[in-house]
Amino acid sequence: MSGTYRSNLNPIFRNSFSQDIFDLKYKHEGAETWDELSATVAIDVAGKYLRKDELQELIAMIRKQQFLPGGRYLYYAGRDIKFFNNCFLLCAEEDTREDWANLSWKAESCLMSGGGIGVDYSIYRPAGSTLGRTGGLSSGPLPKISMINEIGRRVMQGGSRRSAIYGSLNWQHADINEFLTCKDWDKMSVPGTDLSLSDLKNIDFNWPAPMDMTNISLNYDDDWLLNYWRTGDVGDVFRKNVEQALRTGEPGFSFNFFDKRHETLRNACTEVTANNSLAPDGGDDSDVCDLGSINLANIDNIDELKRIIELGTKFLVCGTLRADLPYEKVKRVREKNRRLGLGIMGIHEWLIQRGQRYEVTSELHRWLRVYKSVSDDVSDRYADELSISRPVGKRAIAPNGSIGILAGTTTGIEPLFAVAYKRRYLRGTTWHYQYVVDSAAKEVIEKYDAKPESIESALDLADDYERRIKMQADIQDYVDHSISSTINLPSWGSELNNPDTVAQFTETLASYAHRIRGFTVYPDGARGGQPLTSVPYEEAIKQVGEEFVEAVDVCDITQRGGGCG
Repeated sequence: MSGTYRSNLNPIFRNSFSQDIFDLKYKHEGAETWDELSATVAIDVAGKYLRKDELQELIAMIRKQQFLPGGRYLYYAGRDIKFFNNCFLLCAEEDTREDWANLSWKAESCLMSGGGIGVDYSIYRPAGSTLGRTGGLSSGPLPKISMINEIGRRVMQGGSRRSAIYGSLNWQHADINEFLTCKDWDKMSVPGTDLSLSDLKNIDFNWPAPMDMTNISLNYDDDWLLNYWRTGDVGDVFRKNVEQALRTGEPGFSFNFFDKRHETLRNACTEVTANNSLAPDGGDDSDVCDLGSINLANIDNIDELKRIIELGTKFLVCGTLRADLPYEKVKRVREKNRRLGLGIMGIHEWLIQRGQRYEVTSELHRWLRVYKSVSDDVSDRYADELSISRPVGKRAIAPNGSIGILAGTTTGIEPLFAVAYKRRYLRGTTWHYQYVVDSAAKEVIEKYDAKPESIESALDLADDYERRIKMQADIQDYVDHSISSTINLPSWGSELNNPDTVAQFTETLASYAHRIRGFTVYPDGARGGQPLTSVPYEEAIKQVGEEFVEAVDVCDITQRGGGCG
C-alpha cells in the first residue's frame, strides 16, 4: 500500500451501524442530526467558557468526528439534567455495618444518575472472621459484591441502559480463591435442566448469573512484583488468575506498583484510576471520570492534532464545571481532583492508512508525545485561567464502544476485530444479526485494491498475544491513568488456548506487568450473547445491510426469566 490516504471528514455516517447508534442512543429533540448534536454538546458544555472562535472550532471538530465527547455527554447534551460523567470510583472505606449500608446507597445513587461504578473491596475482612461488636462471624466481601451486582441488575440508567460495574480484590486477601471462581458459570448447573448457566447465557444474555453485571479483577501490588523479580515465581494466585482468564475471560488484572500502589480504584471499564481509602491521604472516595477521545484516523498532521488536543482538553475541563452529580461528596472530590480522561481512538485505522503493522511505530511515538505534552500543558494553563484546581490526571484510553461505532473506526487501541463479521443483537426476545464489513478495512480495500487477508485483525493477532501486550505497554508510557484493552483469544480448549499454553502466557504477562496498569482477555465464546463472530469477507460483502432472524426465540427455550421475565 502506498500513497496519501485521506479519511472522510464529512461524516455522513460511514455505515448503517453508525447511523443506528446515533438514532437509537443519541438522537433527541433539538439534536435530530449529527450536525445539530455536535453544536448542542459543544455549546451546552463549553459555551460559557470558550471564546466564540474556539467554540466554532470545537463544533467543527466534533462534526468531523476528530474529537468525540464521551457517550454520556452526547446523550445528555441539551437535556435538563447534565449527567455528563461516565463513571464513579467508590471506596469501601471501613469494614463496618455502617459502611456496607453507605456503599449500597452510594452505588445506587451513582447508577441512577447514569454512571457506572468501580469499587475495591479489599478492606473487608475475610469470611468467618470474628466481628468485634457482636461476636458473630463476617460474611466476607463476596456477599457485598453480589449485593452491588444485584443493585446494578435492577437499575436502568436514565431509563435507557443497564449499569456498568467493576469490582476488585487484593491478591493476598484470604477469600481470593472464592473470588477467582465466582463466575465459573460453565460449572454451575441449572436445576431441572441439563444446561449450565453458560448455556443459558448464550441463549439469553439477560439470564441472571452470579456477578454477571460486574467486571472483576485482582489487584497486584509491590509485594507481588518484588517477589516475582526476586524469585522468578509469579505465585499460585497469579497462575490461577491467568488460567481462569484464558478459560472464562475473568478475573482481569489490575497492576498498581510503586508510585501507583494506592491507585486500586477503577471505573467500570478500568481506564480511570484513583487512590483507595488506604492511601496516606485517605483516598478519593466518590471520585468521578470525565471522558472524551481524539480520533486519530480523521487527523492529517501533527499541527492539526495539537489544536484538537487543546480544544478537547478544554472541553473536558469545562465538563468538570457543568456536570450534575448525585451527592455532595462527589462534588467536593471533583472540585479537588478534576480528573480528566482524554483518550485516543482510531489508532489501528491510522496505522492501516499508512500501511503499517499493529505496533507503536516511530511516527506514532511522535504523535503520542504530542498527545501527552499538549494535554499536560493545556489542562494546567486552562485551569489556572478559570481559577480552578488543576486536574490530577489528564489521559485515559477508554474502550470507546458506542462512540467508536458512531465514528466507524477502530476503538481505543484495539485492532479491528475482523475485516468482516456477523453482528448479533437481541431485539425483543429474538436474536437478530447482520453482516458487517469493517469501515476502515473497506476503504483500504476499495481505494488501494488491498487484499482482505493482508489487513491485520484482532483474530490474526490471537496467536501473537505478546505483540498486543507490548502495544499496550508502549502506549501506557504516554497515559497517566490506564488503558482499557481486551485481547481476543481463541476459545478455551483450542490449539492456541488450552492448559498447555497457560505457562507461557503467564510468563509473558508477568514480564510486562510493571509496564501496564490493567489487563483483560476475551476467549471466543466465553460469555453469553457474544455480539461479534468473524466471517469471510466474500460472504459478508454480498449480504451487507440485510437483517436476519435466528430461528431461536429466547422465551421458547428458557420458558421463564431473562428476556421473558
